[in-house]
Amino acid sequence: MKIKELQQILNATVLAGKEQLDRIITAGAAADLMDDVLAAAAKDCALLTGVTSMDVIQTARITQVGAVVIVRKKKPQQEVIELSRAYDIPLLITDFSLFVACGRLYMNGIRGLDGSW
Repeated sequence: MKIKELQQILNATVLAGKEQLDRIITAGAAADLMDDVLAAAAKDCALLTGVTSMDVIQTARITQVGAVVIVRKKKPQQEVIELSRAYDIPLLITDFSLFVACGRLYMNGIRGLDGSW
């Protein structure tokens, strides 16, 4: 699934990475604990989280996720958006809860790395 499709499904706003909307997302991962992200996320997956700190972008860089989606109407500070741009990590925000966002992606074919969510 392309990031622009993910954006449409989640009615998301792109804060960084508008030029990467054709990038392919291969799976999904959802967590608020960055330790869980390090254990479960993988290259080119979409990371859904409620975390808005610099840590989420640093962790996304390490795990090489394809995009970060911040849920629950949370907006990160400008420094987080700028770091996302600097690392070429698409950053989106959605009004949906983590549960609903995961469900919407699952219903549209995105699965977790183990085939589930």
